[in-house]
Amino acid sequence: MELTHAVWHALSMAFAMGWEILWPLILGFGLSAAIQAVVSHRQMSKLLPDDKPKTLALATALGAASSSCSYAAVALARSIYRKGANFTAAMAFEIASTNLVVELGIIMALLLGWRFTLAEFVGGPIMIIVLAVVFRRFLTPRLLEAAHAQAEKGLAGRMEGHAAMDDMSVSGKGSVLQKLLSKEGKTATSHFFVMDWASVWTDIVLGLLIAGAIAAWVPASFFEKFFFSSHPLVSVIWGPIVGPLIAVISFVCSVGNVPLAAVLWNGGISFGGVISFIFADLIVFPILRIYKKYYGFKMAAFLFGTFYIAMVVAGYLVEIIFAILHLTPRTRNATVLDPNIAFNYTSVLNIIFMLLAVVLVWRFLRTGGPMMLKMMNSNQKGKSN
Repeated sequence: MELTHAVWHALSMAFAMGWEILWPLILGFGLSAAIQAVVSHRQMSKLLPDDKPKTLALATALGAASSSCSYAAVALARSIYRKGANFTAAMAFEIASTNLVVELGIIMALLLGWRFTLAEFVGGPIMIIVLAVVFRRFLTPRLLEAAHAQAEKGLAGRMEGHAAMDDMSVSGKGSVLQKLLSKEGKTATSHFFVMDWASVWTDIVLGLLIAGAIAAWVPASFFEKFFFSSHPLVSVIWGPIVGPLIAVISFVCSVGNVPLAAVLWNGGISFGGVISFIFADLIVFPILRIYKKYYGFKMAAFLFGTFYIAMVVAGYLVEIIFAILHLTPRTRNATVLDPNIAFNYTSVLNIIFMLLAVVLVWRFLRTGGPMMLKMMNSNQKGKSN
């Protein structure tokens, strides 16, 4: 009976967190689908020919507009790189498309508070700047040559089908609104929307289950000791170092790691540690394996080292900047961990956005979406073999 109660308690917390973040997910993926429907990846690659500050800023903006799960973001980054984009710009696009997106910001505000959302959007560009500086100093032409040769082999990773949807984007003349309201625009939006969900739902479910289990089963005393909560200075130094490493072994990607971040924050990890943890969805073990397949072992190791350094530095700088501005949160009360669900504004928004999702899924089903998804998955497995 005790085991059954413990499992039920963990599942209840996971469901409550999932209910809390449902409408932001639908909103974010809906906006992303609309943008992808009118801007192709080939067009993006032409806009990113070098690693100049202006180009990296554009890559960041395009990535933030093309929200996707970590696996799809990595596939999209290689796709635009193979189509002519600069490698550094492609990596900036990859970071932004998972860490600077609308749904992530809304979910962080709901679970952790608006200060964390602000920190995410401050820390993301910092991480990209640090990464660009490190790339300029240590990314050799020889390493880049080998990575490009490996990328041109076209070996498939996970969610390759997402990157192969470029032909769905609406071309031709007309305003953005006219393209979106056209028959082709509505169909493309529905297809991108469902593909985004297909790429991310497992990570979201896994993240919620892990967060629910940890919140229900791990005692607060463990976190207090592990994160040195009684030693503020040590905690601030330790948080950004250990945050990404926890993400690496948790295997949780994209927005799925936000519920776990809320648990870690309640447990005592530092403010900067939370930010570094959120960023680290791009260096989890499955992603590292895809880097190896896409760019070779040496580049995969280089990306892990440089990304980790950039995440740690971004965490420290966010901690310092927010402390100076007196914006660091003083309380640890992620109330989303309450397993009780009430009929409130969250429930109303969830119902409204679920109706929107039903409309998009219905169009996806009526316009050959399932067959396309099946063909993409089949082609992906064939390339992998």
